Amino acid sequence: MSASPKTDKLSGRKLYYTINAVAGLAVFFFGYDQGVMGGVNTSPDFVRVMGLGHSEYRNKAEGVVATITNPTRQGGIVSIYYFGTLLGCLMGGVLGDRIGRLKGMIVASAWVIVGAALQAGAQNLAMMLCARVICGVGTGCLNAIVPVWSAEVASHTSRGAFIASEFTLNILGVVVAYWLEFGLGFVGDGDTQVRWRFPLAFQIVPMVAFLLCLPLMPESPRWLVKMGRHEEAREILGRLRSEDGNPEAPRAVAEYEDIVTAVVLEKEHTKRNSYISMFLGRNDGNLHIARRVQLSIWLQIVQEWTGIAAITVYASTIFSQAGYSPRKSQWLSGLNDITYMLSTLMAVVTIDRWGRRIGLYWGAVGQGLALILAGAFARLLKDHPEKAAEYGGAAAFFVFLYTAVFGATWLTIPWVYPTETFPVEVRAKGNAFGVVGWSIGNGWLTLLNPVMFARIGENTLHIFGVVNFLSIPMVWALYPETANRTLEEMDLLFACDSPWVWDAEAHYRKMKSKNARIDDAGQLTIKGDENSTPPLDEHGESKEHEIPDKA
Repeated sequence: MSASPKTDKLSGRKLYYTINAVAGLAVFFFGYDQGVMGGVNTSPDFVRVMGLGHSEYRNKAEGVVATITNPTRQGGIVSIYYFGTLLGCLMGGVLGDRIGRLKGMIVASAWVIVGAALQAGAQNLAMMLCARVICGVGTGCLNAIVPVWSAEVASHTSRGAFIASEFTLNILGVVVAYWLEFGLGFVGDGDTQVRWRFPLAFQIVPMVAFLLCLPLMPESPRWLVKMGRHEEAREILGRLRSEDGNPEAPRAVAEYEDIVTAVVLEKEHTKRNSYISMFLGRNDGNLHIARRVQLSIWLQIVQEWTGIAAITVYASTIFSQAGYSPRKSQWLSGLNDITYMLSTLMAVVTIDRWGRRIGLYWGAVGQGLALILAGAFARLLKDHPEKAAEYGGAAAFFVFLYTAVFGATWLTIPWVYPTETFPVEVRAKGNAFGVVGWSIGNGWLTLLNPVMFARIGENTLHIFGVVNFLSIPMVWALYPETANRTLEEMDLLFACDSPWVWDAEAHYRKMKSKNARIDDAGQLTIKGDENSTPPLDEHGESKEHEIPDKA
């Protein structure tokens, strides 16, 4: 499956933007699916059906309001979804590498549609839990494949912006979920089945659109080369890298040759294809797959510990404590989501221009300060309720500031990084490890956040604020820059035996100057002289004698 005749005429920017929009449908779904349970879990009819508590009529302004008496069960309905994504991303990694990016996404979309339909029709807690797992499996599968497909069709100078722009649609999904449920809260005093069944069923709409578009899209040229389908790969690269779709365009030819070289050299490493081999780093020579796995997992876990889950939970509480009415607090929460969405546009502009590391640095500083100050003003708000307008307004401002900075930095970069760092032979599986980290971080904090806020209140924000500052030395020491480097150059970037960034960068520059590459045994050698030169050590020197500089 490469492309439909209906899209064969598209090339250059038109094809580029079409792929971006289609991938954006899946990313829109990711955001909507994460945001939808916030309103569903507080719907009075849902609370009764699932046995989470009871509901009562307050007044004309508030309508029927649910009271949660079983928060553990409520948290379990949300967190079990991330168990599904954990399973699904591992499945997606296998499917994406074996049957292709497009076919893998088609299978995943079908899982999601089934899961969404079962959620919308759930009659009891057991059915809802099963449906959440099924939907989570499909979502995790998509999370593992869609960013990889996007990264492999994008050019190396705009790869980050390509994926970051899709995350604008991700947060648009959150916004749509919020305002849809806000509006349905006015139907029948908010005590109707439609208030929670319709939002869950609406998940099917973007997925059906995505599923219908996929057969019209081109397959990843890198996966095609890996499978030996060279002519299709050349044709697609020509359409992606030139406005007239010429497969002989210089950019397309150069990229095709780099891909072929990398794929041929990586293909012999069949033993590192399993998840266990990748995690343990078996038989990968100078590729250091296990290091890349750890970097991907922990960047996603730390993303959640920078506080986004806490702000999502606590924002409405801060707005309420500031003296705003329940309806006004809901409006502010919705406006905060809109600010969140608009801030992702800054990531589109800066992620390739400034690089991944700079974005993570300034994002951590901005987020850390915003969380600490939001927590401080929330404390002052409790101690001095007579100054609710001043302290509450300040706390609300820093909530808005945090979400804006997160949307411009830490939202997108931890998703982009795993799509760039793995060899094409295992790229979908490698990105799946990033989704594993995301699932662990989300599932962990979904259960932990309510406990933390119940025990230590606004001090929870201070803890997450400190984590932001602790992430800075981690990124500085362990995460090399990937922006504006081709996917085929990543093997050299991670070829150094030392995990430290400064060693990796020095080693990369030295290997580039010597025109080195990874051979079919996973060892560094001088390109063009494989039969006469032994492998290089981690310093770029011959393991038997000094290799003359070929640059």
